[in-house]
Amino acid sequence: MSNNKNKIIELDPYLEYLEYQRSYSSKTVDNYKRDLEEYEVYLMSNGLNYKKITYEQAREYQRYMSEKLKMKATSISRHLSSLRSFYNYLIMEDVLDKNVFTLLKMPKKEARLPKFFYYNEVEDLLNVDLGERPQDIRSMLLIELLYATGIRVSELVDIKLETIDFSNRRIRILGKGKKERIAYYNQNAEIKLNRYLKEARPILLKGKTSSYLFLNQNGGQLSVRSVQKALNEIIDKTALQKKISPHMLRHSFATHLLNEGCDLLSVQQLLGHESLSTTGIYTHITSDHLKDIYLKSHPRAHK
Repeated sequence: MSNNKNKIIELDPYLEYLEYQRSYSSKTVDNYKRDLEEYEVYLMSNGLNYKKITYEQAREYQRYMSEKLKMKATSISRHLSSLRSFYNYLIMEDVLDKNVFTLLKMPKKEARLPKFFYYNEVEDLLNVDLGERPQDIRSMLLIELLYATGIRVSELVDIKLETIDFSNRRIRILGKGKKERIAYYNQNAEIKLNRYLKEARPILLKGKTSSYLFLNQNGGQLSVRSVQKALNEIIDKTALQKKISPHMLRHSFATHLLNEGCDLLSVQQLLGHESLSTTGIYTHITSDHLKDIYLKSHPRAHK
């Protein structure tokens, strides 16, 4: 936070509350801090007291973000969520008795459907022959596990050997909010996992010890950036004209499960989503997929 002598909001107690009592990550706390500092600048510019903000003034700040700052709906929603949380904290601390920001309507977000790979595209990715180097064997396991389990790339690089149940082909995953769930992998992933453990990982270790499954070339934990680099190398060897991201494999995992008849609640649990509505975005994708099949297949649906 700025050391400006004219600052009008004491944020440190609230930020400490987020970090130590709510167990938010440092990145999340920084986001809250940034949003509140921008709000503080607005208050100072307009001579407003944050403890005496009215509903009309709160609405004016929302319009300011939209019309003057030209923020996107997602950014405005995040700012408003930060302010709601901050004012709820003030109520909890008996500083205020009402939160006018809870009365504001969140702006409608643009409906963005997740990008995913079709079945044949996934097959192209999984069947690429990178080579026989340890990092090549590792890269092929990376992409196989991402698609087989639907886990986030941050969860992938955090996998430890002791969390893998080899006999039942499942992995204990520590997801967002330190919530634990089980991810399952298939026989194809098992074959690549066994090869990596036998042929590649011992070489990558370089005589060191590590509990992490995926290692870099110095024997340390593999980074998220290295996963992205590995996936780029894989797609460069295919004919696909797409920019790959690890999350596209997670989206593909969910979409393909739903296409094959898996129920939404099961997909939610496999993905580790807190809300079923978050998983519901994939039903739009599968509906579009079914529509395409209908238009291409029904004799009276196409010219």
